[in-house]
Order: sequence, then structure tokens, then C-alpha cells
Amino acid sequence: MSEQIDMRGRVVLITGGGKGVGKGISQRFLDAGATVVVCGRSEPEQLPRAGENIADFRICDVTDREQIDQCIESVIARFKRLDVLINNAGGTPYKDAATASPRYSEKIIALNLIAPMQFSEAANIVMQTQENGGCVVHINSVSAVRPSPGTAAYGAAKAALLALAESQAQQWAPKVRVNSVVVGLVKTEQAHLHYGDEAGIAAVANTIPLRRLAEPTDIGNACVYLSCELSGGVTAARLTVHGGGERPAFLDAATGSG
Repeated sequence: MSEQIDMRGRVVLITGGGKGVGKGISQRFLDAGATVVVCGRSEPEQLPRAGENIADFRICDVTDREQIDQCIESVIARFKRLDVLINNAGGTPYKDAATASPRYSEKIIALNLIAPMQFSEAANIVMQTQENGGCVVHINSVSAVRPSPGTAAYGAAKAALLALAESQAQQWAPKVRVNSVVVGLVKTEQAHLHYGDEAGIAAVANTIPLRRLAEPTDIGNACVYLSCELSGGVTAARLTVHGGGERPAFLDAATGSG
């Protein structure tokens, strides 16, 4: 899809854009001709690229407001504008809610809620001064809209991020549009850590109506759409990319025939 959308002249900043889902998002914006800046705590071994169009990199701890401001300032200093912010950085390890320490929960909430909130606030200040405003896309998770056992703090933070996006969309309109991409199961380079070997990944994929896990570039396509003129009337929306959702457990347990 992104090959058919012209994003040339747009400057896009993607947090955690050098690996996993973030790399797929970066790839699609590069394919569409955008100037892409990715940020993270460490530079990836290979930056995303599309031909001669190579992503720029900034070191940034997204949980540090001072570093957020410095990152955005450096983007403006070099490219003179910021058109799109993709808040992708986030995640969590598995942790039982009964044994998770307060410090652990605070760090998860800081990464998955406070960081995108502060990054988008800083980006909005810049975008409000631009003639064409800008777009913010929060990368969210199905953990925000269903129970999230083993990742309770993460699910709670992501649910709050959905609410935040809708409030930001109302407050920052008409200059800045804010939307969410609600992501299901994705096949990244670390999928084996969650789902096992190729047989395990295939078995998990078979539980999804589309019979496959999403690819990182599927998420990228959604982000490109929400950042271009085709979605000019879309804000405060949730675009769900989960292959049709997870099959309700009761259907496999039920013994009735009707």
C-alpha cells in the first residue's frame, strides 16, 4: 500500500524504529519516500533503508523527558520540521501480577504510557506551529482491550494510552490528528521467544482467522495510511490490525451443537 502513497517531503520520527514492529513501520515510510528518523537507546546494527533512502538515527531514552526534547530539537535543527510521530517504543516481559514489585510496575507504565504521552506533547508543540500541522500515531496492543494475564501493568498502561489518544485528538485538533493502531500477534525476529519454534508459530497462527501472524510491515501500512491525506478526516480512531481476533475459548470447550 505504502508504495502507492507519496510521503516525500514529510519528516517522520519513529520511537524504537530500528527493530521489530518499529523496523517494519520505518520500512513502509521509507518505501513511500518519507524522511525517516528512528530513535532508541542504542543504534541498530543496520538502519532501515529503501534504496538510497536510509533512516537517520538519534539516541534517546523515551522515558527521559530531557532526552525527548533534545531528540525533537535535533530533528527540527536538521530537517526544519516534524510531520509525523509514531510512538512505537514499548513492551513488557512476562510477570505475574501477584509478585510484581511496585518498581517493576512503575517502569512498565513509564515506558508504555508516560513516554508516549510526553513524546507526543513535545511533538505537538512543534506541529501546532506548522502550516500543515502534523500527525501522531500511538502503537497500541490488543492487551488494552482484553484481559492481559502475565502482563497486567502493560495492559493497563495500553488501555490508558487509548483513552489518552482520544483526549489528545480533541484537544489538538484541527492542527494535529492523533490515532491509535491496536496490534495483535506479530511475527518479528523475536517471535520464537513468545511462540516457540516454527511449528509453534504455525500453531498460534492457525488460531487467527486470517491464519497468519501480522508482519511488521502490516503495522507500517496502517501507520502510513493514518499519516497521509487519505485519512485526513480521521482522528481519535482505533485501527485494529489483529487478523480477525482471537477465537473465544468457550467455543472449543462447549459441548452443545446449536
